[in-house]
Amino acid sequence: MTAKPDLPRYVHRYLGEIRAALQDEYIQDGIARVAEELLRARTEGRTIFFFGNGGSAATASHMAQDLAKLTIVADRVRFRTHSLSDHMPLILAWANDANFSEIYAEQIKGQGRPGDVAIGISGSGNSPNVLRALEEARRLGMRTVGLIGTGGGKMKALCDVSVVVPSSNMQHIEDLHHIMLHLLAAYLRDEAPPPAV
Repeated sequence: MTAKPDLPRYVHRYLGEIRAALQDEYIQDGIARVAEELLRARTEGRTIFFFGNGGSAATASHMAQDLAKLTIVADRVRFRTHSLSDHMPLILAWANDANFSEIYAEQIKGQGRPGDVAIGISGSGNSPNVLRALEEARRLGMRTVGLIGTGGGKMKALCDVSVVVPSSNMQHIEDLHHIMLHLLAAYLRDEAPPPAV
């Protein structure tokens, strides 16, 4: 019989690793830079596109929803958000008729405009469909943001702003992405910019 890990120690270690990553200065600076990108997009009426794979696709959907709804305050301009991970019939059509690596790039081609923001989420930083979407976004003159892990992969070079979680543990990476996104949504609800004109 395999010995089970001691749960209290396991919890203590797991949460300690999360706390240590959150205290990283690079993470904190990256969160501030992403906030600046989101505030600019709201002020200029730009659309913010989110996309990822697996758990990161769920994170993309969650963040698009939080920014669109949670941040609503009277007399304040609302965020324009869209999760490219949510349109399953279109995703399947592009995956079937072209290539799975094009499922987000083709949506960006049809909906993205110069000045819009593309936010790719990838634990590895090497997801081909996320990379292709960021490439297409750059070609269109969009701003590119990456939430990444495991050193940043190929994705980091495609992003104007990136936050690389200092871990190769996928659970920690996804935990930190969720914490960052919830923190940003709460900040963008609670900060007090000038009222809408």
